[in-house]
Amino acid sequence: MKIIRFDSVGGASGDMILGALIGLGADAETLNRELASLLPEEKFRIIVAPKESHGINGIAAKVEIDEPHSHGHQHEHQHEHGGRTFADIRQLIEKSRLTDTVKAMSVRVFAALAAAEGKIHNMPAEKVHFHEVGAVDSIADITGCCLALEMLGVQGISVSPLPSGQGTFKCRHGIYPIPAPATVELMKNLKSVLTDEPYELVTPTGAALLSVWPRAEIPAASRLIDAANSFGQRELNARPNLLRAILYESAENNILECNDETDSVTVLETNIDDCPAEFIGPVFERLLSAGALDVWTTPILMKKQRPGIMLSVICGNDCRKAIYDIIFRETTTFGIREYPVTRQCLERRFEQADTPYGKVKIKVGSRNGKDITRSPEIDDCIRLSRESGVSVRDVYLAAVKASSI
Repeated sequence: MKIIRFDSVGGASGDMILGALIGLGADAETLNRELASLLPEEKFRIIVAPKESHGINGIAAKVEIDEPHSHGHQHEHQHEHGGRTFADIRQLIEKSRLTDTVKAMSVRVFAALAAAEGKIHNMPAEKVHFHEVGAVDSIADITGCCLALEMLGVQGISVSPLPSGQGTFKCRHGIYPIPAPATVELMKNLKSVLTDEPYELVTPTGAALLSVWPRAEIPAASRLIDAANSFGQRELNARPNLLRAILYESAENNILECNDETDSVTVLETNIDDCPAEFIGPVFERLLSAGALDVWTTPILMKKQRPGIMLSVICGNDCRKAIYDIIFRETTTFGIREYPVTRQCLERRFEQADTPYGKVKIKVGSRNGKDITRSPEIDDCIRLSRESGVSVRDVYLAAVKASSI
């Protein structure tokens, strides 16, 4: 697997992260070509230029927008005055030609921003209006970063403590403290260090990207592939406005799947009494492959006492449409119910347990910095059971014993 370590000296913003990924090998022309489908009425390009600061060479990237001349641009600026909603941006992303993975990742980042803004302004995330973050350059930054991460084949990131400025700044709502309230909300699971720089060093966009992307630990035996220095647009007083990215490759998978936080998800349900049982198994596989977080069935009695099943799916907003399409296409249902729920996840990571039968991946769940549960991956246990000729139970118990030492 590939992991990027982000070392921040001067902060983190969307364009700094984008520049770092381009510096590691994500092609800027490919990014421009793919992002063109996102906002077809807009003329914008990612511009990359060399930059030097405090004796360090690197690059600076930014999204350059053409001056509005067309009717489409006039419409855009009228729209920007009121700000795009999360639903507006999600629709833009879903209509684009970006891959499903990039769409899902981009929507998750905007969902985190919407949740943070919604909490600050005491409103549902779906009704939050983005102003600065809803602008063309911010949309291109976020989706461009997610696309670049996929282009590099990166599965997880590691983040150094992020520097925090102090003072105040002026935004559309008036005078706000530094860091911005949304940034503070998004950085709850990121480490930070206070500096005396009187600027906003970490932006909400940068904080959202780094907090949402899959987290990973860098194993000791990792191979360093490449490094890139990316600079922000502002010159700081006592330090380079620098974000360094180091690309590692490792044979181990140390992804942390989710944070110890409450998040909002959606439950989709449908009652089925006329679908052959043989169809349900493949439906499970397709739903999980499309991004469903969990899938299950419950036996029920329907009208006229006909036996049936209730198919239930937990999913995020990023794959909701795909889940609807699969259920309608692969089953005989005529309707699907939907309702929002909240959940709490343990922070998760993976370790390897050495058993007499081979290595088994162990999922470790922790809360408040303490490990509280361990679970061997059943697929590894099944594979080693077949190879060794012992029961799955024997492999599983051996993995539990080895992981608890």
